[in-house]
Amino acid sequence: MSMTETADGDAFDADPGDEAAQRARGPQRLLMMLLGDYWFDRPEALPSAALVALLTEFGVSEVGARAALSRQARRGLLDVEKRGRRTYYRLSARSVGHFTDTGARIAGFGADDAARGWDGHWSLVAFSVPEQQRAVRHTLREQLRWLGYAPLYDGVWVSPHAREEEVRAVLTELGVITATLFTGTPCALSPAAGDPLSAWDLDAQAATFERFTKRWGVWRRRAEDGGVSPSEALRARTELITDWRVLMAHDPALPAQLLPPHWPLAAARAVFVAVYDALGPLAEFRVRQLIALHDTELAGLATHHTVADLARL
Repeated sequence: MSMTETADGDAFDADPGDEAAQRARGPQRLLMMLLGDYWFDRPEALPSAALVALLTEFGVSEVGARAALSRQARRGLLDVEKRGRRTYYRLSARSVGHFTDTGARIAGFGADDAARGWDGHWSLVAFSVPEQQRAVRHTLREQLRWLGYAPLYDGVWVSPHAREEEVRAVLTELGVITATLFTGTPCALSPAAGDPLSAWDLDAQAATFERFTKRWGVWRRRAEDGGVSPSEALRARTELITDWRVLMAHDPALPAQLLPPHWPLAAARAVFVAVYDALGPLAEFRVRQLIALHDTELAGLATHHTVADLARL
């Protein structure tokens, strides 16, 4: 995956404050999520009309859906085939590689003991990006968060994990040369200054996990009671994975000894696994229905993943 892309395959190629650009990215992200979830690594290409139908299920206009297809094809995230007057798309090898990488992270988030093997040392990256390169600075910060770093100071980011090689790759691809990486134990000038743990608002993070558990716990009960339609399942499951990835992107996976007791990530993960797996068959059924409107043979090839499947990608 290109380091200038987010985990869902979208490049930050516009000012992050540009609301129109942010709205335009929505259908592109949704398209890649749906293909990754129900058409992962399939050699067959889907007709554009079927993919438009999938996106319109989420309220995307036909014009917006076709624009998303064209944009992602130009980025090399989709392969394109022409058959007469019809156009077909499938995930490119680049996108398949990206989903293989992120699938394991999605499946593993919250499952591993973050304290295992931690030696008490912190990894720090100090960098400077000129004001006129705001898009680069924004992308760098997003990538550092994805790697488990948080800002100790504005240009000094810290993590309990040694990921220097991954950080070097990000800095190199973004062209950030004013940067320093180092690992060690902090020595602050006062007890309140420079504490690496202060880079994270643990109360706010805990509250985020608790809200996730409360919200999706309702869907867990609905799924268990059989009260979800295929169309609802497809939309809800896509929103669930979006919410889960937001948690991933902002959680540092701190060692357990640094966390408060009864940290609520385990409960959030239990709900995520239960709802994601329970809604999978119904969501798959709806995807097949929508594809069948344009190609009944291809429709039967759509499949869903369980969390265990994601771990094996």
